[in-house]
Amino acid sequence: MRYGERVLFDELDWLVAPGDRIGVVGGNGTGKSTLLKIIHGSEQLDRGEIERQKNIQVGYLPQDGLTFSGRTVFGECLSVFDEAISLEAEMEELTRKMGEVDPSTREFQAVMDRYEWCTDRYHALDGYSKEAQVGTVLGGLAFARGDWDRPCEEFSGGWQMRVALAKLLLLKPNVLLLDEPTNHLDLEARNWLEDYLSNYPHAFLLISHDRFFLDATVRKIVHLWNRRAHFYTGNYTKFEKLRDEHIAQVRAAYRNQRARIEQVEAFINRFRYQATKAKQVQSRVKELEKLERIEVPPEEKTIHFRFPQPQPSGRVVVELDRVAKSYGDTHVFDNVSLRIERGDRIALVGANGAGKSTLIRILAGTEPLTAGRRKEGHRVGIDYFAQDQYKELDPDAVLLNDLVAHAPLMGESEMRGLLGCFLFSGDDAFKRIGVLSGGERNRYALARLLLRPSNLLLLDEPTNHLDLRAKEVLLPALLEFEGTMVFVSHDRYFIDRLANKVIHIEDGDVEVYPGGYEDFLWSRQRRVQDEPEFRAQAPESETMLPARTSRQGTGKRRMNPYLVEKIRVRISAIEDEMEGLEEACDKLQAELATAGSDHILRQRVLHELEASQQQMQRHEDEWTELSEQIAAEVG
Repeated sequence: MRYGERVLFDELDWLVAPGDRIGVVGGNGTGKSTLLKIIHGSEQLDRGEIERQKNIQVGYLPQDGLTFSGRTVFGECLSVFDEAISLEAEMEELTRKMGEVDPSTREFQAVMDRYEWCTDRYHALDGYSKEAQVGTVLGGLAFARGDWDRPCEEFSGGWQMRVALAKLLLLKPNVLLLDEPTNHLDLEARNWLEDYLSNYPHAFLLISHDRFFLDATVRKIVHLWNRRAHFYTGNYTKFEKLRDEHIAQVRAAYRNQRARIEQVEAFINRFRYQATKAKQVQSRVKELEKLERIEVPPEEKTIHFRFPQPQPSGRVVVELDRVAKSYGDTHVFDNVSLRIERGDRIALVGANGAGKSTLIRILAGTEPLTAGRRKEGHRVGIDYFAQDQYKELDPDAVLLNDLVAHAPLMGESEMRGLLGCFLFSGDDAFKRIGVLSGGERNRYALARLLLRPSNLLLLDEPTNHLDLRAKEVLLPALLEFEGTMVFVSHDRYFIDRLANKVIHIEDGDVEVYPGGYEDFLWSRQRRVQDEPEFRAQAPESETMLPARTSRQGTGKRRMNPYLVEKIRVRISAIEDEMEGLEEACDKLQAELATAGSDHILRQRVLHELEASQQQMQRHEDEWTELSEQIAAEVG
């Protein structure tokens, strides 16, 4: 497949088998979306063939652009079952006929035979559960029950794409193609989709810039690189390691080949005109002609960006005291008290529409309060990144010039590198802001923010519109940031790595949980198990929260691979400490044996021995608990 002179991929041989779970990854512009369109049949090949099984059904979800009208959300999703609905109407008509036709006639037998066929087909299509299936999928994708009967045209583009995704999931095609399916989903809907795909009965291929989502859902990776498709078994974390090894091998082979070519060319040039060497020269010329040249693209620079560190604020950064917020008759918050302290890295989570963006605007001081008080701490400077931050930019400004004006002490090469990470490479740096799309402008606004941050960052969906490479620049920079931040994100890996607290927003209440998102899920699960009244009041999505270390493929949440590695490191450290304690206990036992009648020495040694044995027991308990978590994860 090529675009003009540019080859996306060549000589691609690939078999997609039933039940495959495949992630398609690669740099920007390598042809990931094009590859899905080719498999779907909506994009034509330049050369080659695609063979499909007979009667195979392929379903494709693009990144955006699908809209629906003329039906309610529920009705649009129910239209997936049109055949079952038609059979239902036919079965009613056949039932009526059976009451009118003489049972002894051939006509009655024909009606009975047709009714039996319709019934069998209706069962095969899950016709009896079609309404329940639609309700389950709509609920999982965070459509409120009151929205099911609203016309589709009343919903925004993001919600229209959710309708499209719902229809595909209900259709259950043999090959499901998803291009950035989580772009328009909040965290709860993303978690639900992760579980749904873990139990999907057929093959699926997906493109995603969410590495946790890839880790949790796929078992194979197709990497588009260097005009070829490279295949890896395992999830995204395993792929990263294998990819780096493969690319290192290709580059080493390229260097060796270049050295050989230079050596052969030097020989040819040296002895070209000597008759005694003609045979050897001709042999080397043929060697070069037969040589299959290894090509490697230019190596991408690994860019490490560090925030200019702001001056420290006071210990209390922002405090809310009995805050309420309403929009007319809609109450978002009521009697909320909250304290943000220096060094906090807080993730705001909750269902779509729970009030995450409203709370972050209240913390920024840009949202007026209905009641209560907001107090800002000593020497607090605030940078607020909104979902529509692009509206604050000057549309006539040129990207690079705007950055220079914003941070004049930064070098141009560093600025160009930063722009490249956020997908503004080459001449893109000289574009005017006004010609960029909304997503591109937001991406630029985030890059601009990195150059000169305040000591309190309030970030509403900073990872939207970022690919994996841009996230790999943003995340380490935020981890090294010494200020305070509160952020909303639907990227599980991003939250798990960054947050040291989680604030859960639900039904106007704000509750703080220490630790990362995995700890938050575990706390909620424990509450569901321990508090019957909580279990009775919680919605179904909360009472079915995943176990902390459940297996992939069972319909429950996998543990973040980053946390798995963290646990393994801790287990190794415990084993080292236990080994040291065992040696210390042996020495104390020997010292006790030689203490004789020295009661003071015996008492001291016994006290130290008891303390060491107690520490050993604590380590053994922790080692057992962590080992069981790992066993449950990989078992």
